[in-house]
Amino acid sequence: MSHRQTLPLIPLLLSLVICMAATENSPTPASGTGVEGVLTIGPTHGGPVREGVSSSRPLARAAFLVQQEDRTVATFETDEQGRFRVTLPPGKYRVTRQEAPRRIGSCGPFSFEVRAGKWTKVEWDCDTGMR
Repeated sequence: MSHRQTLPLIPLLLSLVICMAATENSPTPASGTGVEGVLTIGPTHGGPVREGVSSSRPLARAAFLVQQEDRTVATFETDEQGRFRVTLPPGKYRVTRQEAPRRIGSCGPFSFEVRAGKWTKVEWDCDTGMR
């Protein structure tokens, strides 16, 4: 390979080295911490609880806010099975329903704490208000 052929590669290699060095010195986000879990809602039918019949169901496609003190730091939507996962740095948080509160039933707020190096696992139940 001649010098003319290798000259165009020098800026590319230099850029690659600079990017690698910048990545090593930048702080890594706390991608290994956060909250994950499932939200359910119930009761799903009136009357007494029947043996063998679930009285709750997953809270599917519901939008929530994650707040720290008085500011919103993240949002999430549950999947079809009511599951969710949100990456968060260590700290104390509160989850509230994104839509306006209903007159009947309740869903949160839910408080939790994320600890360094760990995922906080939760199972939260919302109330339909049905009796």
